[in-house]
Amino acid sequence: MHYQNILFDLDGTLTDPREGITRSVQYALAKLDIHEPDLARLEHFIGPPLLQCFMQTYSLDEARAWEAVNHYRERFKVTGLYENRVFDGIDALLGRLRDQGRTLYIATSKPTVFAREIARHFGFDRHFKHIFGSELDGTRTDKVELIRHLLEEESLERTDTLMVGDRKHDLIGARRNGLHGAGVGYGFGSREELLGEAPAYYFASLEELDRAFH
Repeated sequence: MHYQNILFDLDGTLTDPREGITRSVQYALAKLDIHEPDLARLEHFIGPPLLQCFMQTYSLDEARAWEAVNHYRERFKVTGLYENRVFDGIDALLGRLRDQGRTLYIATSKPTVFAREIARHFGFDRHFKHIFGSELDGTRTDKVELIRHLLEEESLERTDTLMVGDRKHDLIGARRNGLHGAGVGYGFGSREELLGEAPAYYFASLEELDRAFH
């Protein structure tokens, strides 16, 4: 794959944020007197915009869902950010892509302030030209809007840019902005979810993704 610009999703693509996100969602729900002891039932919160996820999963109105988001952030910004791990092999992949002369970006629905701190703390920020996320007020949590903004800000050629992600939102965002998308099966989206969006590429493992760039 000879794309000059590679956009990477963060959660489920570069890192496994399972513990930090699910525990922070659990904390937020408890603040609303909704009790979910099974963290596995909260894994679908990884990837999509939080506000919509709270609204859809628990039939909350927007005001109540914002309460949940704010409670989530209380815990996430202090503790949940760091309950995370970089997938084995990611740092080597990013380093090689950069050595090949490619330009790398992060494109995440997570607020930019959190994404930058995660990348800094875990030491992979050096590989990326810029990190693009959402605003704390919810602006650009939608991947279509986020990727459009990134392309405009960086003046990227669409035919020379690839979006890599583990959820359908990444692939929809790519397609609706005229980009090729690569779905990765080692994150939190199922094979069915990803192939349902007819991506240009599907890599079941990080090893397969790695080999595609050799």
